[in-house]
Amino acid sequence: MTRSASIRVRAVLTASLCIVIFGAVGAAQTLPGPSPFRTDLSKRSIDLGELLSGGPPKDGIPAINQPRFDSVAQAAAWIDDREPVLVFEHGGEARVYPLQILIWHEMANDVVGDLPVLASYCPLCQSAIVFDRRVNDQVLDFGVSGLLRHSDMIMFDRRTESLWQQLTGEAVVGELTGKNLRILPSRQVDFGSVRKYLHGAKVLNRETGVRRDYGKSPYAGYEDGNRTIFPVPYKKRGALRKLDRLATIRVGDKARAYPLKRLGSSRVEAGEIAGTPYIVFFDPAAASALDRSDISGSKRVGSVGVFSPLLDGQALSFKRDKNKIMDEQTGSAWNIFGEAVEGPLQGKRLTAIDHGVFYAFAWLAFHPDTEIVGSR
Repeated sequence: MTRSASIRVRAVLTASLCIVIFGAVGAAQTLPGPSPFRTDLSKRSIDLGELLSGGPPKDGIPAINQPRFDSVAQAAAWIDDREPVLVFEHGGEARVYPLQILIWHEMANDVVGDLPVLASYCPLCQSAIVFDRRVNDQVLDFGVSGLLRHSDMIMFDRRTESLWQQLTGEAVVGELTGKNLRILPSRQVDFGSVRKYLHGAKVLNRETGVRRDYGKSPYAGYEDGNRTIFPVPYKKRGALRKLDRLATIRVGDKARAYPLKRLGSSRVEAGEIAGTPYIVFFDPAAASALDRSDISGSKRVGSVGVFSPLLDGQALSFKRDKNKIMDEQTGSAWNIFGEAVEGPLQGKRLTAIDHGVFYAFAWLAFHPDTEIVGSR
């Protein structure tokens, strides 16, 4: 049996055991798994029976607490241009978190400029999100609890050990129940785009303090089928499969999603949600981190950027011109970072709008009323 197959078998067995004790967990009002928590269980917004043990104990997946960084040129020696990375920009600084590293650690506590941030990644949901770590004027450090809800990672903060839902950023159990981490605009792109357009970025490197098989995926083959390892609430939506990728936009209580298969054909989509106009760009270059064992050789799934089409008081419209995205007003060409790279507007940047790319089952478990563009 291959290593990845063994991991999946153990995960399925763990899930089965969790399902058996599901009722007992809810009745006993305790947390599943072997790890002790000092979480205040009297404060919660969910039934504790919804929490399952993912297998590893608390901190069994080690978060990165003292991140170290390479230059883009240094990182090019060990990361392939096709590989997916999570990019966050703030105050003129750019951070790049390779998924080949986050897939083994799931989160990195970092500071970008004056902003304490948490770069998080749940491989089971394909959810890579950057949060502001400040809550109630305090900076929190986060770890991996080893628990899951709807197959999504549950994080915990080290000050109160409250439990936080990664996909929503909401504290669901513990002293801070009801608090929300602010989601910061970020995007998953291929490292080649970073090399081409973000020369001064800092790239999280492999000096994490632990030894892992970086560059390899322990989830190889996960997205080949249409089954989740852990149980999730999911109502089928047209032809959409559970493990299809969705690019999602949420403003207030309104949410809209574009299947990446659709974006792969159109490359650019425009719309408005809750009074907010937006433009979606798609680039096909990025590979999956959840396909083959060797991430650099995995299938291409592409990447997404979402932006306001308003620039200097003017509303721009966009179209696909062969393999380029062009604005119709000036004929300038734009990249996945929302920057004009050719034409009269070269050097101008569009304002980013928060978005994400998730497996359909994961997003719809928490936002079931989402409008799926193109879905019947």
